[in-house]
Amino acid sequence: MIQSIVHIALVVSDYDEAINFYTKKLHFTLIEDTYQPEQDKRWVVVSPPGSNGTTILLAKASKPIQEPFIGNQAGGRIFLFLGTDDFYRDYNEMKELGIEIEREPKVQDYGTVAVFKDLYGNLWDLVEFNEGHPMYSRVK
Repeated sequence: MIQSIVHIALVVSDYDEAINFYTKKLHFTLIEDTYQPEQDKRWVVVSPPGSNGTTILLAKASKPIQEPFIGNQAGGRIFLFLGTDDFYRDYNEMKELGIEIEREPKVQDYGTVAVFKDLYGNLWDLVEFNEGHPMYSRVK
């Protein structure tokens, strides 16, 4: 069974800024952008490239008390995976776009990985899995 990251919520301060970051810089697909005027809520859902149904909700906390709760997952940072089928192409593109690289490329037992940071401080593993790894088929 392939496990995936589904419906993770990232707290955003500006939806348009977030949409541009994920869709223009990271090539995510915009799945849904809905505004509910009666509640003054906007729901934005994006999907990473090659994710096979994984979605990420960009949520703006409606109350100050909610933001620390959502934002403090995993010790204040949410760790996510972004798979690639051409690691150095995508890594170099991120560098050119000015995306902050937290840890430089490293060859691990499971594949090649670098860690980068999005505009909300969440850490992402850009990883190309080795053939034979359970996640390998998800990025091909």
